[in-house]
Amino acid sequence: MVDFLGIIGSEFYAWIILPLLIFIARVCDVSLGTIRIIFVSKGLKYLAPLIGFFEILIWLLAIGQIIQNLTNVYYYIFYAAGFAIGNFVGILIDEKLSIGTVGVRIITRRDAQELIGALKKADYGLTVLNAEGSNGLVKIIFTVVNRQNIQAVIKIVKKYNSKAFYSIEDIRYVSEVLPTHVKTWYKKDLSKFLRWWHKAK
Repeated sequence: MVDFLGIIGSEFYAWIILPLLIFIARVCDVSLGTIRIIFVSKGLKYLAPLIGFFEILIWLLAIGQIIQNLTNVYYYIFYAAGFAIGNFVGILIDEKLSIGTVGVRIITRRDAQELIGALKKADYGLTVLNAEGSNGLVKIIFTVVNRQNIQAVIKIVKKYNSKAFYSIEDIRYVSEVLPTHVKTWYKKDLSKFLRWWHKAK
């Protein structure tokens, strides 16, 4: 049988296994913390506390090992490295999830009819305004889309007006009356489930 007590008391555990466990735990809890903050900013009041529960539980496990080995600077390095990598991983996860909606504001000095037509053809709702910039008349095009559609919008802008200026802003709340392409991810999934359930009946 495996001698677990012997492994825990060994130099290999103290200098290899335990530091790696501290590093992994710190990466996990910081990643969860980053995601929790994002969920809070998006108003996901049920998911954020759940993420926070596991975040603090993992953190307690990691900090408990540090407290038991306060004189070992080696553990501090792994703890700090886990914190740094955890932030990076959290941002990557956020980019993959693409939760929420954003407002895209496009400002162009050129005739924007082709750009406007392409965005409408792609089923993006638009608000178009005539305005005056520092160098003359401009058009301001505003649309609200899911975060996962940002690159598609940017691709259209670059194709039809590569010199256009655009900015992207997070939107926490939107009205309930929305076009299909700007409905939040959970509403889309819920509507799909309801249609499937209705057909199954």
